[in-house]
Amino acid sequence: MTSEGLNEPSKPWHLLSADETMQHFSVERHGLEQDEAASRLELYGPNRLPPPKRRGPLQRLLSQFNNVLIYVLLAAAAVTAVLAHWVDTGVILAVVLINALVGYIQEGKAEKALDAIRNLLSPQATVLRSRHQIVIPAASLV
Repeated sequence: MTSEGLNEPSKPWHLLSADETMQHFSVERHGLEQDEAASRLELYGPNRLPPPKRRGPLQRLLSQFNNVLIYVLLAAAAVTAVLAHWVDTGVILAVVLINALVGYIQEGKAEKALDAIRNLLSPQATVLRSRHQIVIPAASLV
């Protein structure tokens, strides 16, 4: 819930009493009524963080080459190419490419695993609604 439209309290949040906090947010001890909770959810939106920005496939692939060891291997490949040791150059470049491919695949699998875990987790919150305790999805918390 954002603080848009809410005046900041005169004291820091942690110094407010429970009654002062309830007065500031216009709530009662018995909790919000269902219609008030629904209107606040409509007004402020769901209580969740925006999803993290994902890197595109090309950026994920190029990031595999951003490593000091890869720079050393590419420099070694350049030196062996200048010396016309083509087999050595090919082997070094093959190692760099295989490393990038394996890293790209592993990173993709790790992102999919994190997405699966994120989808499995559904945080819940216990709230007072019309004097009754109920469990709601944390995203619906207002």
